[in-house]
Amino acid sequence: MAVVSIQNLKVDFGGKVLFENVSFDVNPGEFVGLIGANGTGKTTLFKVITGEVEPTEGGAFISKFVKVGYLEQHACHGSVRTVYDEALSVFEPLMAMEREMEEIAAAIDSHLGNRNELIERQNKLHEEFRDKDGLTYQSRTRAALIGLGFSESDFSLTCDKLSGGQRSKLSMCKLLLSGSDLLLLDEPTNHLDIAGTEWLENFLLGYKGTVIVISHDRYFLDKITNKTVEIANRRSHCTKGNYSTYLKLKEERLETERRQYENLMAEIKHIEGIIEQQRSFARERNFITAESKRKMLEKKKAELVEPEPSLAKMRMKFNPECETGNDVLEVKSLAKAFGTKTLFRNADMSVYKNDRVFILGSNGCGKTTLLRILTCQQSADEGSYNFGANVKVGYFDQSLESLRGGKTVIDEIWDEHRLFTETKVRSYLALFLFRGDDVFKNVDNLSGGEKAKLCLLKLMLSGANVLLLDEPTNHLDIPSREVLEAALEDFDGTIIAVSHDRYFINKLSTKIYRMKTDGFEKFDGDYNDYALIALNQAKEKPQKTEVKVNSYKLRKERASEINRLSGKIKRGEAEIDRLDGEISRLTAELSTPEVSADYQQVIEYTEKIESLTAEQLTLMEEWEQWNARLTELNELNEAED
Repeated sequence: MAVVSIQNLKVDFGGKVLFENVSFDVNPGEFVGLIGANGTGKTTLFKVITGEVEPTEGGAFISKFVKVGYLEQHACHGSVRTVYDEALSVFEPLMAMEREMEEIAAAIDSHLGNRNELIERQNKLHEEFRDKDGLTYQSRTRAALIGLGFSESDFSLTCDKLSGGQRSKLSMCKLLLSGSDLLLLDEPTNHLDIAGTEWLENFLLGYKGTVIVISHDRYFLDKITNKTVEIANRRSHCTKGNYSTYLKLKEERLETERRQYENLMAEIKHIEGIIEQQRSFARERNFITAESKRKMLEKKKAELVEPEPSLAKMRMKFNPECETGNDVLEVKSLAKAFGTKTLFRNADMSVYKNDRVFILGSNGCGKTTLLRILTCQQSADEGSYNFGANVKVGYFDQSLESLRGGKTVIDEIWDEHRLFTETKVRSYLALFLFRGDDVFKNVDNLSGGEKAKLCLLKLMLSGANVLLLDEPTNHLDIPSREVLEAALEDFDGTIIAVSHDRYFINKLSTKIYRMKTDGFEKFDGDYNDYALIALNQAKEKPQKTEVKVNSYKLRKERASEINRLSGKIKRGEAEIDRLDGEISRLTAELSTPEVSADYQQVIEYTEKIESLTAEQLTLMEEWEQWNARLTELNELNEAED
């Protein structure tokens, strides 16, 4: 039985049909990629599923007892809880059970209330707490927060101090821990670096429920989805397989539709010719034949389905005004710090003509700062950089700050190219889908995608032969990303880019630099080559030759403590289970007529159960402390590697 069934769905906003006749099923365990250009209604479809939007026709029907989890658009807004407490809030029922167990234990110790009833309630709570994985909810919360990019020091931050990206990641953490049967993820990788995205992929690959995800991250879609639904031209198309599989099958489908349409049109023209010829003979039998062919013609026309029209796409071409020399950029021993925080140091990088260089690293490592240094917007603390002969740099800023507020779209271009005629400016804008009255829109009122396209147009018109690109695909939908990729592939110049878009990196990269605090590490090839080498390095973990004695001793002591803690945790879990079995056995015997009728035995059994329960609660508290310490030690080891 389907988890979600979308049947003949239509949404009409003020007379504008967003989509119609949309139908598909999502079955248990399926990971569905919901794709389509910006504005086609993907998020609206999610809101129909959650009940936030009422469809014009049809409906979204969710299987009974399915718990739906939806990534909030305004995560944790207004909350003053700490990051850790906000994440833990999804386990409020478990925490309430913990509090009640503590209250019962205190009541038993103080001889308050009916001891038998208290013990019976305590045993029931403990069993339910264990069955709902209550013993591990704190460690799971810590692991999810760290996996999504929060550091231990971030745990104590209050939500009102978080950036929009951090709130989105916190909301993602809560959603993943919520225990939902169906996850609706709207652009889940938007605020994640590559490490965070890979953690999310691994989490979802181990998730036992059902997922529908809206994403423009094609690498992510290829990794986790096994079914794809595209909304285009107000219709939906559903195919088994990930994004790349869907793309291949879509091309085959469109080619089949085109051929069927052409063949049917040829038949129709042939029949129309026969009808015209028969009528020209002006005889009775010819009229009969013409009428027969007319009926055949109507049937053929009824079968005629026009091929799916192509969506309007940007058109761009980067034409450098001149060629650079072979040596484009040399970076030597570059360093940058903000206060006591060092972003990077000892950074060395060599870039040559027609290189496609990508700079990778975790969020906050200084990638954007490096590009700002290279464009003279910031200064380095140490080191130097030099561009080669005839270099003309063009810069795409992910913050889109090159757009000046208060201007219209047409003036944004015209003010930088005063010799262009209005017709020429409008022609260029039309290439980037600004048509008609769109050119008179205020830049402040544009969407993120529209602003990105306007910045790309300005970059295209700059005539630069070296492009510095800071997350150029962030605000673009998949069709626009593909156009940009094609234009950059044809670009007869040099590219230095920062990006988390692994599909984009694979398309273009010839060289990758990984930013680390103490320098850059170079990898030749695309992202897949880089990921394979990085994985092998992580597995090998070569021993450092220059390790301080104290550091080595500390690592040895830490390893010894990790082994002791692992043993304690394992033995503790076994003891918790043994005590649970003993408590259950004694509780069952206490309820038998033979024991319950003997007052002395009731006292003895009750005291045994009370003692074992107290012992178990103490052990559970110790188990939590051991796990917390083990997590801390492992994180220290990872930070030093």
